[in-house]
Amino acid sequence: MARILIIDDEASIRELFLNMLTQEGYDVVEASDGNAGMKLFRDNPSDVVITDLIMPDKEGIETIMELRRDFPDVKIIAISGGGVVHAEEYLRMARGVGADRVFKKPFDVPEMLDAVSELLEQSGSKDKRR
Repeated sequence: MARILIIDDEASIRELFLNMLTQEGYDVVEASDGNAGMKLFRDNPSDVVITDLIMPDKEGIETIMELRRDFPDVKIIAISGGGVVHAEEYLRMARGVGADRVFKKPFDVPEMLDAVSELLEQSGSKDKRR
């Protein structure tokens, strides 16, 4: 079964992903910031990482850069609702440092599920779903 790591400081967003992805048969783990997410990933790597960009402690851009440096083959989806600048600017930066897909919050659930499935196919993960 494919493993998906969700990194977002908003509990409601993590819960949304948890419900959405477990219903599709994925194994989902979650972290509230980049530091916790990197620890989870190093302890038990995931097939896809979905990370918010604006978070306390270690934010998403730094997390993506560290993932790309240490685990170049991991598939990464970046999400953002914006902050000091518009979400599009953060998402452009995320793509520039290695995110495979980017989504502006609020995102379209079917599009997100399609992106996860496509990235798993690209990575050659055998057990995409149960």
